[in-house]
This record gives sequence, structure tokens and C-alpha cells, in this order.
Amino acid sequence: MKKIVLSIDGMTCSACSSGLEKYLNKQDGIENAVVNLVMANATIKYDEKKLNIVQIEEFVKKAGFKSLGEFKQIDLNKKTKTEKIVFSFFTFLAIVLMYISMENMVKLPQIPLFDMHKNTINYMCAMVVIAISFLIYGFDILKNGYKNLIHKTPNMDTLVGIGVLTSFLYSLYNMYLVLNGNHEKLMHLYFESTAIVIYFIKLGRFIDGLSKDKTKEAISKLVTITPDKATIKRNGIETTVTLDEINKGDTVICKPGEKIAVDGIILDGKAHVDESFITGESKPKLKEKDDRVIAGSINFDGYLEYKAEKIGKESTVSEIVKLVVEASNTKAPIAKIADKVSGIFVPIVILIAIIAFLGYLISGQNLENAITTFVTILVVACPCSLGLATPLAIVVCEGICATNGILVKKSEILENARKIDTVIFDKTGTLTYGKLKISEIINYSNIENNKLLQLAGSVERKSTHPISKAFIDYAKENNISLLNIDSFENISGMGIVAYINNEKIIIGNNKILEKYNIQNEHYVDEQRLAENGNSIVYIANEKIVLGLIGVNDIIRKEAKNLIEKLNKLNIESIMLTGDNSKTAENTAKKIGINKIISEVLPKDKANTIKELKKENRFVMMCGDGINDSIALACSDIGVSVNDGTDIAMDSADVILTKNDLNCILDLINISKKTVRIIKQNLFWAFFYNCLMIPIAVGVLKPIGISINPMIASISMVLSSVTVVLNALRLRRIKNSK
Repeated sequence: MKKIVLSIDGMTCSACSSGLEKYLNKQDGIENAVVNLVMANATIKYDEKKLNIVQIEEFVKKAGFKSLGEFKQIDLNKKTKTEKIVFSFFTFLAIVLMYISMENMVKLPQIPLFDMHKNTINYMCAMVVIAISFLIYGFDILKNGYKNLIHKTPNMDTLVGIGVLTSFLYSLYNMYLVLNGNHEKLMHLYFESTAIVIYFIKLGRFIDGLSKDKTKEAISKLVTITPDKATIKRNGIETTVTLDEINKGDTVICKPGEKIAVDGIILDGKAHVDESFITGESKPKLKEKDDRVIAGSINFDGYLEYKAEKIGKESTVSEIVKLVVEASNTKAPIAKIADKVSGIFVPIVILIAIIAFLGYLISGQNLENAITTFVTILVVACPCSLGLATPLAIVVCEGICATNGILVKKSEILENARKIDTVIFDKTGTLTYGKLKISEIINYSNIENNKLLQLAGSVERKSTHPISKAFIDYAKENNISLLNIDSFENISGMGIVAYINNEKIIIGNNKILEKYNIQNEHYVDEQRLAENGNSIVYIANEKIVLGLIGVNDIIRKEAKNLIEKLNKLNIESIMLTGDNSKTAENTAKKIGINKIISEVLPKDKANTIKELKKENRFVMMCGDGINDSIALACSDIGVSVNDGTDIAMDSADVILTKNDLNCILDLINISKKTVRIIKQNLFWAFFYNCLMIPIAVGVLKPIGISINPMIASISMVLSSVTVVLNALRLRRIKNSK
């Protein structure tokens, strides 16, 4: 068996992708085909003894789409302003059409030019022109409905296509009769049904399509982690080149503030390097000779020369891109009630309409009655309320989520969040704030804490060490003005010595105290801070230690409360981090997480989630870094905090815009209530069809109850209104906290 990924052109909606997928899976020689609408590709596993690529591409063509060859890059075409303007224009046309068609019926102020009785021709021409415009606008729906009918996989588009075309053609026929003097047929024009049905379907697709490009954006941003250019040394001469010009074995130079260009091994120099986007470790690591460096990581403070080892597709970043694409091409089993039922409902409705049409003719009824009954059945069964049942409730709840600090990018999330039984948390930047902060101040002097931190911040301001930012941030947050420094000396591996107002200030680790013969009686405090995962910073003058500062990544204030509430809901919490085990255990203990998986790389995170899913668990992953992007894509629901990296947020299904982890509880609560409303909507939609279709057929004609296409179209609107009003009840959902 071989596998190929083809780029597919011409898919506009989920009906397109599902129709193509079903068609491909029916073909002899294709073992499995998965079509991804977002990535616009098809992953096909086939028997190379029976098929070749040309034959597979021919299958794609027969299904009504076009193969663009093997999938090589990500197409980032997004909705243009033109598309939005077009949708707005048709919204205006729909309002105009409904007004013209109903002004006499509901006694609206009349537009003389389009009065159906005084200016009949103008009225009919306006109606037919607008209806034709909507047929052109909805051509993709008609085309897809036809293709699925031909391939024996009829769907909602098939029913919509038959219904609107029949309604339109029947209206044209009646328009012809009116022009020939039969003015009674003026009340039997149903052009508005043609247009409004298409408009509602387009409305749902427009809403669903607004954010479908996020996954592609996320993957494309992974590529931009690495710099565009780099400096290499050949024959002792430094040259600036593009990444494509770097060869394996080249000596690459990275200066302070620059990014590592390719994966490699350090030949000379040392520096603190931030690899948090891969490891999740919040503290930059000191890299020296023979240590490995990863493309995209940032050199904080040193000069490095390293040997290029992995370039192009072999790099760690490229591997992440590959894994995210693969994760995006897998499909989770999402229950879509309306789609499943419509697979049976659509062909049954078509069959009922045909049988009724033939039955009327056989029983001696005239052709007009037979056509009227046929159209009435299709119009009354047209799935507007069914189509609105799920997306409308989802849209309302997405608005509720937004007001609660939850940005939901995929509508399925609001259906599925209620199923969550396992929540996996990254540590750095998720359960913690992801920024080094001063966690504890132990003052051994007679001066105030703010004065002590003023001295430290003033000195650290001159430092390039990552810890220095914690002191500067503390000064800003506490309105501490920093002092001028008379002199400054960096003692490598130990700390800093500076003079402020002729007073010698020493800042660093215990080694710098030994260097300047300052007695240290505070090892117990140092050990306690270290055991809690702190970096240690002493502040001293030339005689004594003034204070001891613990610098750490602070746990989010709401983390403990969240874990407690998840436990009450019988949802297991797991910490999954690239950080060291001791730091992870300390953090987990403080917030109540019992299961910890530490020191893992991105691939391992993804594999952990896959293993949990094999146990039939429904997994939510909550992360913030590039290192979490694969895991976010592999999980059933990926959640990112808002101050996470752009890539993590784009890979995630949900973004917590208020940076409040308690919003996870709101999401689960909203999901439960949303699904309940969706089920109610589906019940009313199907109940309406079960009630109205027999009436449309004429079962109740013997007792004087019957309907025509106009009444059918009105009842269709009323069923939609019922669904709308029921969905709006979701606005009463309150914050769960």
C-alpha cells in the first residue's frame, strides 16, 4: 500500500469534502481516503498494483473537483473583502425580496413601482431577477447537490437544489400564465422561496467559514520561527546567506539577540539560549561547546559558532510542521445528528415527492395539482430549520463564550466540550504565568524591601542575563525609580558588581560571595528556595549579605481552584511539561495535580495524548507555547491562554482571552446547555417535517386541510423562527464561577 496527499481545488464546504471522501472510498484500489477541507487536500492510501496517481486524480475529477498534484505547501488564501461585500449585498437583496413579496400580505407600506397588482410586470421582473441572482450565488450548492445525487450520496444540498429549482421553474411557469392573462396565478409565484432558502444556507456557511483558515495560519507561522538569513564562516571569512545556502557541516555564527538558524552543535563560545518554544523550560539554558542548539531558539547574551547538522526538512521545526499537518489531517469521530439523519431523510423526502406526483397523475388529477403537490412537499421539507438547528445555537453560544473570555474557533467544540474526561496542562505559561518573577524576598538588612529591590533593579538593568527582567518588571509594577550606576562589572558565571553613590553593590549566586570573602550564613534559606524551584540571587555590599531573592515562574492564582472543581466533575487533570521533574512536582503539589509527566519533547507530548485517546478518553490539552502546537492539534480540544505564542493560539481550538483558566469550567457548562438546546431544536425541526409532509401530500384533504407552496414556504419560515427563539434562550447562561 502507498499513501499520497493531493491538493484539491474546488471544495467550498463540508458537504464538498464529505462527498468527495465518500466517492473516493467507494473506488476499487483505494483502501482509505480522508479529505481535509481546511488544508484543501486528500490523504489517500491505495494499492499501487491496482492504481496510479493519474487514475486517482481522474477519480477526483469525476467527483467534480480538481487535483493540483501532490500537496507540498500550505495555501493561505483567506476570505477576501470582496467575498464579505458580496454576502452583504445578497443580505440586502434578500430583505428587498421579502419586502416586495410580503408587502400586500402583511400590509407593509407599498412601493408603487413594484406593486403586484398595479405594476404586475415590474413586480414579477424584480422577483425573477433577484431569484436568478440567488441561483447564481448558490451555484456551488446546486452543483454539489447534483454531484452527490449522481454519486448516490444525496445530502442537504441535493434536497435544497431540487427544491429551489423546482420552485423556481414552477414560478416561471406561473409567471408565463400571468403574462397570458391568468392573473389568479400571481399568488402562485414562489421566487422568494428560491432565494431565501439559498440565503439561509449561505448564511450558515459564511459564519462557519470565518475562522477555518486558522489551522493553516498556525502551520505557516511555524516556518517563520527561523530567521531568513544567517552568518556563516567559510575559509575564515564571514558571509551573510539565506537558509537555503547553508550546507551540512558549515560553521554558522550567532551573535547576542539573534536566532539560531539551523540545528547544530556548538564549536566555540557560550551563551544563555531560550529554547522554551521546544522544551517548555521558562529559564534560558547555558549552552557551551559540544551542546546542541535548535533552529529558532534565541541567543540572549553570548557569541556562538556552531556546526550545521540538520537543515531544511530535517530540522526540528520542520518536523513540528510535519506533525501538525498530519494531526490536522486526522478526523475525530464527531457526532453530527443532523447530517446522519439527513442521509436517510433527504432521499425519503425526494421519494415521497415523486410518489405523490405520480399518484396524483394516476388518480386522474391534472398536471398542475400534481406539480403543486410535488413543489409543496419539497418546499415544506426544505431543511432551513434543520440546517439552522445546530449552527444557530452554536453562534449564540460563541457570543456568550466571547463575553466570558472564551474564543471558540471551531463550532464542534461547543458540541464536544461536555464530553471531556481528561484535561492535560502544560506547566510553563499555562499553569504558571510563563514569566520569571520575584517570588520571595528575604531581607537581612535594616533597609526596606523596596529600597533593597531599588538597588538590585538598578544594577540588573545593566545586565543581559534573563533573570534581570524579573527585577526590572518588579520595579515597574511597584513604581520604584531606578538609580544611576557609577560603574559596572559582569563576573561570568557568578553575578555583577556595581557602584551606586560610591557604595559597592554585589548581586549574584553564592560563588560571588566567596569571591569577595563575604560570609554567607543563609544556606538553609537558599536550600528552601531552591527546593521550591527558585533561581537564587544574593544582594550584598562589600561587608555583609543584605538580602536573598527567589526568582521563579509564578503559579496562576486560579490554578488550584480550577483543579479542585475539575476533580469534583470527575475530570482527571494531568501535567505534561518539558520542564525538569523536580520543578514540575513542586508546582503540581501546590495546585493539587497528582499525575505528572515531565521532561518531554513536543513529539512525546503528542504521543501521550494519542495513547490516552486509545483508552477512549476525551482529551483537552491546555498549553501556550510552540512546543504545545502538536499536542493541541492531536487533542480532541486544544485550549491556549491568550498570552501564549501566536502559533499555540492559532493551533488551538479555544483561546482564553482573559487569561483565566476558570474559563475552562464555563466552556464545559456552556457546552452542556448548548447540546441540550441543539437536541431540542432538532426535535422541533423533525417534528415539523413529520407533521407538515403528510399535510403537503394531501392526507388531510378529505377533512378540508391542505396547503399550497406559499403556505408551505410561510410554515417553513415559522419553523425556523421557532428554532431561532429556542436558541436565543441560551443567552440566559450565566458565568459558572
